[in-house]
Amino acid sequence: MSERTVVAVSAGLGQPSSTRLLADRLSEAAVAELRARGVGATVVNVELRDVAHEIVNAMLTGFPTGALREVLEKVTGADGLVLVTPLFTTTYSGLFKSFVDVLDKDSLTDMPVLLGATGGTPRHSLALEYSMRPLLTYLRADVVTTSVFAATDDWAGEADTVNPLPSRIRRAGRELAEKVAARENAGPADLYEDVPTFDQMFRGL
Repeated sequence: MSERTVVAVSAGLGQPSSTRLLADRLSEAAVAELRARGVGATVVNVELRDVAHEIVNAMLTGFPTGALREVLEKVTGADGLVLVTPLFTTTYSGLFKSFVDVLDKDSLTDMPVLLGATGGTPRHSLALEYSMRPLLTYLRADVVTTSVFAATDDWAGEADTVNPLPSRIRRAGRELAEKVAARENAGPADLYEDVPTFDQMFRGL
């Protein structure tokens, strides 16, 4: 069986970032579950802060360039995605939403996706369900059942003693691995598939 690639996208703004840490833990859990099933897998990490300016430029011009184009090819060509954002004002960050807006609307169709988010307190954890999940469902991604929210106290094991963060990460990783193992990858989306050629444009004159 061919090697699978899990792309972990984190929208954290700082360095170090708890958002990146959660993305690492989730992708590592998925890869471990894939390997336990005899499926080779690697992780590719993407930090959106590194291409923030290119994302804005793509929104203004309609065309991704430079490092952002490479990021989009990695994301759309992945076997599975881990998407993690910090929560601001009870929803995903503007950087995360801008990146999603740059994606072609069909590029994540049937893509296995695991959602994660970070925030200060557990009371905002439902933003994953009422904000992030509908966004990815609109893009027709195949979102796993378990999403993972990590509050500040979760890293110390204090926020949820009934269902602690490590167990949630393992369960979510297992669900993503199951979908990735069962999916046949069609390859990266063509970023310019819908762009008309000069011949097509002049034909209409």
